[in-house]
Amino acid sequence: MIRFILGLFGAIFTWLTLAAFAGALTLGAIFWMYSRGLPSTEQLENYQPATISRIYNGEGQLMDEFAKERRLYTPAAQIPDLVKHAFISAEDKNFYSHKGYDPRGMVAAAVEAARGGRLRGASTITQQVMKNFLLSSDRSAERKIKELILASRLEKSLEKEDILALYLNEIFLGQNSYGVTAASQTYFNKTLDELAPHEAATLAAMPKAPSDYHPVRNYDRLLNRRNFILKEMYENGYVDEATYLAERENPIRSVQGDDFESFRAAMPRRDYFTDEIRRQLSGRFGEEEFFGGGLTIRATVDPEMQELAARSLRKALEDYDRARSTWRGTGKSIDPATIDDGTWEEALSEVRVARDIWLENKWHVAVVDEIGDAQMSLRIEGNPEPSPHVVPREDIKWISGSFRDNFERGDIVHVRAMTTGDEGEGDFMRWSLRQIPEVQGGFMAMDVNTGRVIAMQGGFSYENSTFNRATQATRQPGSTFKPFVYASALSSGFSPASIIIDAPIEVETGAGIWRPQNASNQFYGPTPLRTGIERSRNLMTVRIAQEVGMDTVARYAERFGVYDDLPPYLANSLGSYETTLFKMVSAYAMFANGGERLEPTLVDRVQDRWGRTIYRHDQRDCEDCKAARLPAGEAPSITSNRERVMDAVTAYQLTSMMQGVIQRGTAAGLVSLPVPTAGKTGTTNDSKDVWFIGFTSNIVAGCYIGYDRPRSLGRAYGGSTCGPVFQRFMTEAVKKYGGGKFKLPPGGHFVKIDRYSGARLPDSASGPHVVAEYFRDGEEPIFGIVFDGGFAMGSNLPLFGRGEDGSNVQVQTSTGETVVIPGKANFGSLSSGGLY
Repeated sequence: MIRFILGLFGAIFTWLTLAAFAGALTLGAIFWMYSRGLPSTEQLENYQPATISRIYNGEGQLMDEFAKERRLYTPAAQIPDLVKHAFISAEDKNFYSHKGYDPRGMVAAAVEAARGGRLRGASTITQQVMKNFLLSSDRSAERKIKELILASRLEKSLEKEDILALYLNEIFLGQNSYGVTAASQTYFNKTLDELAPHEAATLAAMPKAPSDYHPVRNYDRLLNRRNFILKEMYENGYVDEATYLAERENPIRSVQGDDFESFRAAMPRRDYFTDEIRRQLSGRFGEEEFFGGGLTIRATVDPEMQELAARSLRKALEDYDRARSTWRGTGKSIDPATIDDGTWEEALSEVRVARDIWLENKWHVAVVDEIGDAQMSLRIEGNPEPSPHVVPREDIKWISGSFRDNFERGDIVHVRAMTTGDEGEGDFMRWSLRQIPEVQGGFMAMDVNTGRVIAMQGGFSYENSTFNRATQATRQPGSTFKPFVYASALSSGFSPASIIIDAPIEVETGAGIWRPQNASNQFYGPTPLRTGIERSRNLMTVRIAQEVGMDTVARYAERFGVYDDLPPYLANSLGSYETTLFKMVSAYAMFANGGERLEPTLVDRVQDRWGRTIYRHDQRDCEDCKAARLPAGEAPSITSNRERVMDAVTAYQLTSMMQGVIQRGTAAGLVSLPVPTAGKTGTTNDSKDVWFIGFTSNIVAGCYIGYDRPRSLGRAYGGSTCGPVFQRFMTEAVKKYGGGKFKLPPGGHFVKIDRYSGARLPDSASGPHVVAEYFRDGEEPIFGIVFDGGFAMGSNLPLFGRGEDGSNVQVQTSTGETVVIPGKANFGSLSSGGLY
């Protein structure tokens, strides 16, 4: 019997041994089979997560940030123990003792499931790192086996703290926040070392299911989970009992619950400037690098000038819009029932309307409530003071019709507080209705010596329309293109005193006869070149283009970057071919700096995540910048290595002529600065686009205004519509950036000229008809030669005429026909581009 029992036990032992061996062999085979072809864990040793790219202004203030996954990487040594302990308590209490997988945890999970409990995961933090980085998230036995294999490998190659840092920087915690640093900022607007234990526990509750633990929508569920984690922290010895009991009594306070101000509140709202940086740098470095490379970008913007640019353009657009006397509003509304039940503000917050407008005062979003004959009451978002929130009938006297004609209850509108002073200063007068203009435009300003763009506004409101009209809108530049025609003439042997015929022209286009006209519908006979640009004479410009050749004009414009390939048609000499404000302002900067090539930039420098400079705009050499000290009164010597695109004398001659535009030409009385200023107006055919671009010795700025779908602006002109935008901006810019006389290049001399006839005058001559022109040494002015571009001059034209006075007359054209110039110029079917 004993032998039988011993034999039975021996058989059982042998069977168990064989079964264990077979099981181990099978398990080993399974692990061997699944271990083949697994990804290497070596890449985790050089972890480079997608991190936020940030844009800073020149003063080091954060302007904007861009990321597909909002993550701020924090090394293991800089993550507080409190945060580590909270996540370990929530996710893997045996983290510091296991070897990548936790058999006890797996057995406990299996027992709980067998007893009818909930099925919970038993993955360690190390396993979750493997799943997040190297494997998929599908729930399968195969993935689990691979996860165990890789986790054990990772534990052999990395320290525990490094593995934990990988987890805490990679994990998704809701609200587009990846990693604990970004999440701490998103939920509490705090750094990690500022978190209290209950806040750390709140973050640790998120990995389970961020969408199910929202601090407002799922408050109670998150509170229970948070308190469970606090209890685990206490039981694991990470906090004492007093701390645990005190911390669990704290309510959940968060940015989402309006308990803390959002970190974005300290940042400016996104605008055209930073969005253009995104567009340019994502093209330069690639979207993956821009949105995930952790770039540090130093922008060229001057915050003060940027605000001024926005206000200057907005005022011009609003002034034009209010003169039309038409109310359009936002075109949006909410259910009036929400006003009655008190949920109107919640309903209003969900409507997408512009909230980024400041013009004389902040524009608020409001809802129309009660409509009467004498006034209309509103519900204003945020309930700003003062109250009551009513708009009197006086305020809408610029609108055709009454309150009842234009508004309905529930309409969403913009309002601002009107005060007795400018920019919100002074006593409150009334609440005033406002609307975003239908007409749009763009404005930009840049340093003429470096190409640094200091301000850019691409429309009335970025939140209303993200389309950047300074860089993306291609429009006819009109007469702002004429300086390139005159520059090509000056480079081809003409001088400011050269005489050009101002007389009717007919051109056979193949699509009919083109008869360009001057804006005044008059003509003035032989006229000096200078007068042609000062008074923006179309007929003279066309003759000059014909004389020097449109091929020459086209290549000149291309050299300045205005166009990539300009068709050499005569109509294009008047600015009929489309380009952007960005390109035009950049080209004018080269006039201002004496003819040196300039690459415009919105970015001074870009650094990668390690602080290495990967882009620097200014490539000039600073010879003394590394010196410990410089003699008193001396500045560093900077050597320019830029290409010259225009002869310096030509640039000065052109600048001098464009100063005449300001002094006595089409911008006279509209632009007046305390420093020498040059510029050019532009008004296209039927006033579909109006322009002004001007510059001092330091700053160039330009404006264009027009409808996005081009149509006539009516009686609008470049000088009267865009000129004030330039004037408002540059008045302040000159105070900050200064300005002086335009640099006089060597190799020339002055000769006094009669600006009406082009005749040479004695050095002692003076008077309004006298202008001192700059000529190259060795190139004495030749008088008496008249250029007509090959178009004949009518015999009844005066030799020259002073001023713009005169009447319409009957003339003989170069073809021998008799034509009467009509009261309003007829441009035919072919756009002529510029008027003036």
